[in-house]
Amino acid sequence: MTHSTDLLTAARAEALFCSSLRTGSLPTRPQVARAVAQAVRLHDGTHGCAAVLAGAYGECPETAVARMRWALERIRTLYPRPSVLLRRGTQGPPRRSLQEEVRS
Repeated sequence: MTHSTDLLTAARAEALFCSSLRTGSLPTRPQVARAVAQAVRLHDGTHGCAAVLAGAYGECPETAVARMRWALERIRTLYPRPSVLLRRGTQGPPRRSLQEEVRS
């Protein structure tokens, strides 16, 4: 099955991939928000997370595939994409900042 992945979803999944959370775990949205924020800080931004991801695929692709599937599934579940109507310009609910999510 093929999914299109927007850039924010991809960046979050890459950061979750680099986090210390265990593959297969079911962390809550606040736990994921904290883990993503910590991974981005630890790896000096999203480009650093992407580099870690690429290295993991080079060193142990079978493990990396399973971890990335898990990371994408968690991000897609916890941060669902906006509906088509919202992408066409209508206003949706107010968005929370990363700091607000980490605190909750």
